[in-house]
Amino acid sequence: METLANLESFIRSAECGSFSAAARRLGVTPAAISRNVASLERGLGVRLFQRSSRNLILTEDGERFLASVSDGVQSIQSAIAHARTQAGKPAGALKISVPSTFGHDYVIPMLPAFLARYPDVQLDLGFENRQVDLIGEGFDAAIGGGMELPAGIVARRLAPLHVIAVASPDYLRGRSLPQDPEAFAELDGLSMRSALTGRVRVWRMRNREGLETTLEHKARVVANDPEALCRAALMGLGVAMIAIPYVERHLESGALTRLAPGWYADLGAISLYFAGKALLPAKTRAFVDHVTAACREQNLARRFSAEG
Repeated sequence: METLANLESFIRSAECGSFSAAARRLGVTPAAISRNVASLERGLGVRLFQRSSRNLILTEDGERFLASVSDGVQSIQSAIAHARTQAGKPAGALKISVPSTFGHDYVIPMLPAFLARYPDVQLDLGFENRQVDLIGEGFDAAIGGGMELPAGIVARRLAPLHVIAVASPDYLRGRSLPQDPEAFAELDGLSMRSALTGRVRVWRMRNREGLETTLEHKARVVANDPEALCRAALMGLGVAMIAIPYVERHLESGALTRLAPGWYADLGAISLYFAGKALLPAKTRAFVDHVTAACREQNLARRFSAEG
């Protein structure tokens, strides 16, 4: 009889497309995944994968077997997770991905209360401004904005992701304060380059009345990191379009000024992403609930709204 470990190694390898990614997801070594899959193939007497140095592709037998066993294994795992959840409190390593600035300024301050309440949880935080592959990279949850939802992943909305135009008082000295995006045409632009496409981002701005327009300004500086553009704006190099979480403290201190205050670009929402299982591990559920409650208590939805 095949073990649950062998079956899970096979299913995760099929989902992730490699033994290494499956190993990261399950917290074991690639060699262990390879051994488990090989043992499963020997027991079944069929080859489940076509292997190469770069690819791991299901055979026809493998596709049929995956369709037959996936639901059953998931039911068993859910039953096990439920039993563990009922029997114990949140515990174990919790791997979370967060954007750098939002993580430093907003998530880290939420952690003392979380860790005090759940002392058996060990946090592993990854700070990077990109969409991670939760399953393939072994993350339990991720915080981000404008992410696509792969199959099996759900999102808990935390706050709006609104982008506004800002500049330093030094840069604005001697200039008229722009009241609408058309006035930016003669100003120096600090522009965002997409890390995915390599193209300079074109911002579509809107106001409360529902009017929309495309922002046009001269690109004096181009960067693919919003924190870098924020620092360039603070140094008086020009006008930057930046999401509110990056500039909130600078607006409050007066180091930056919002331009065309009735206008903004809407990128959707900052959300907390996690696997949409019927029964999440207790540690993941505790983190999701804690961060959601903390964002609500701190009124981030209102603070990050450009309509405020």
